[in-house]
Amino acid sequence: MQKIDPERIRAHVRFLSHDLLEGRGTGQRGGDIAAEYIATQFALDGLQPAGDNGTFLQKVPMVGVTPDPATTFSLVGSSGPAKDLKPLTEYVAYNETQQPESDVDAEIVYVGYGIEAPEYDWDDYKGADVKGKVLLMLVNEPPSDDPKLFNGRALTYYGRWTYKYEEAARKGAVGAILIHKTEMASYPWEVVRNSNSGEKSYLKLEGTPKLKVASWIHLEAARALANMAGMDVDKIIADAQSRSFHPAPLDVRLKAHMVSKIRPFESNNVIAKLPGSDSKLKNEAIMYTAHYDHLGIRPDMPGDNIYNGANDNATGCGILLELARTFSLAAQAPRRSIIFASVTAEEQGLLGSEYLGKHPPVPAGRIALDLNHDDVPPLGYPEEVEVSGSERTTF
Repeated sequence: MQKIDPERIRAHVRFLSHDLLEGRGTGQRGGDIAAEYIATQFALDGLQPAGDNGTFLQKVPMVGVTPDPATTFSLVGSSGPAKDLKPLTEYVAYNETQQPESDVDAEIVYVGYGIEAPEYDWDDYKGADVKGKVLLMLVNEPPSDDPKLFNGRALTYYGRWTYKYEEAARKGAVGAILIHKTEMASYPWEVVRNSNSGEKSYLKLEGTPKLKVASWIHLEAARALANMAGMDVDKIIADAQSRSFHPAPLDVRLKAHMVSKIRPFESNNVIAKLPGSDSKLKNEAIMYTAHYDHLGIRPDMPGDNIYNGANDNATGCGILLELARTFSLAAQAPRRSIIFASVTAEEQGLLGSEYLGKHPPVPAGRIALDLNHDDVPPLGYPEEVEVSGSERTTF
């Protein structure tokens, strides 16, 4: 097999993170250029197209949602004046129902981490009826060194904001508010603000329940919310660390008028196939994946407002492309087929991956393993490898 050439990886990273690609935003010109570049590299390697209609591109139907300045977001207590929160400074919020206007006037219920995980004997909901409510919850998952509790220090899907929104919607809530705390999130408020300003992309609705308000609030805004309910934010955070936690109505309502600009569009996953050599095993596949999108251009930000995404995730794409090249030049093809997929809209909530999972190029039951490369800082020598999902495979 050909030797991996680090200079080729470096060249791919340099091109994909160049200012000319404008941060590879989903649904933006730079993202489309990145997809075409990756497809061209797959074609030069002689790989088979595994996208739509004999091409390398798998169309992903999406909808862009941009909050309008006419949106209002207010906390209303049982007494005293309402507190109007300031966008980006105190809160960020999107309407996942993809409607241009929606109104919410609902009781806020604190649900701890917002996790229901029977395999870990953890249930923050305890059977509470939260239909029509707005759920206040914590980011991440309960901290633990115990590998039997949310895999110890490893982050599981239960800790991601995408899961928390999905679970809230499945339970009939109309909204969810995540409390941001830097120590719990492991990133500052600026990351939340930058990732939730401007247009945000969603998969076109396919009948799954969605929230009218999917939001984060700054810790100080959460502190004010707790005070309105006669509670202390530090205490309610501490209360959520126990399996015995029960949901707590706050006697505060969220009154929000959500106004959004709606833009339907298509993005693309880029998929190639190297057929296997074994007459039976070639019907199975190993996947190598990496997302190519980043945050694009943020016109509302001063100065250099191109988010180039060299680490996240031009590095992963460079590795994916070099793996594709070396496998394509191997004297003997592997026994199983190999799928190389560079997916879109990861920064928008793993949307390209979700669509690929629902529309795989080979039946999902025949995919033995997916090795994903994401945000690989080119600094020093790696000292350890953590394989997420290893507990679910015998590979």
